[in-house]
Amino acid sequence: MALKITKTGVAGAGAMGLGIAQVLGQSGFDVVLFDVNEQQLEKAKAEITKNLDAAVSKNIMSAAERDKTLSRITFSNDVNALKADFIIEAIVEKLEAKQQLFTKLAEINADETILATNTSSIPITRIAHGIKNPKRVVGMHFFNPAHIMKLVEVITGAETSVQVATTIKELTIALGKTPVMCKDSPGFIVNRIARHYYVESLKIHEEHVASIETIDALMESAGFKMGPFKLMDFVGNDINFAVTSSLFESFHYEAKFRPSRIQGQKVDAGHLGRKTGKGFYEYRTPEK
Repeated sequence: MALKITKTGVAGAGAMGLGIAQVLGQSGFDVVLFDVNEQQLEKAKAEITKNLDAAVSKNIMSAAERDKTLSRITFSNDVNALKADFIIEAIVEKLEAKQQLFTKLAEINADETILATNTSSIPITRIAHGIKNPKRVVGMHFFNPAHIMKLVEVITGAETSVQVATTIKELTIALGKTPVMCKDSPGFIVNRIARHYYVESLKIHEEHVASIETIDALMESAGFKMGPFKLMDFVGNDINFAVTSSLFESFHYEAKFRPSRIQGQKVDAGHLGRKTGKGFYEYRTPEK
């Protein structure tokens, strides 16, 4: 690689963070998975173990490979444990939180440590602003579930160095993923295009043109693997709504990105989708 990476770190042990940590561990990298919530770390460890056990049962990997992967992943609720050559954050989709985290990581790591963000909508240039040595801040956007989906957007901010972007591209390939290089823009490529898959579907529902079930069935019959409402429940209505809100703001409140009141109400009610047992659909038990 353009820059040497051996030890890695992931901040945030939610669905995206644990998936990224699993991918790094499977690819032979030592990785520290950090989260302030000890209970979330326990859930992450259980979920990673479950994913790896499933891979063993399907003969995708051996039991020995599973054990080696688990041995490479360290779980910690101490941010000072995040000392590595490469660190990626997958925390809440809020600019202030990401900047605060990167400011702290810049203090405890070498100037050469790459600070990557898994943000799906916030411009990399904004996140890098005010961070020591901003040329090492880069976007590396995985898709859910990270241990399965192949696409990774590699985003260069205004200050990101060519060497850092090249390193992340090479790292993505080393992880068995497919990198797509893009420049900084709200939503980048996929979320900018896909936003209307959600927003227009919500408008159709709000205008009583068709039911949720009908819209999902039609889109799936057109070739989409999941209908928009099933997909919003899978991603999490809180996350999906936050990304839409972020794009709406970043595009100076352009009407076509306007968040849906219906989805906002779901978030307010705690109906976040599969992870809470209820969203646009109801599920028997919340995902663990």
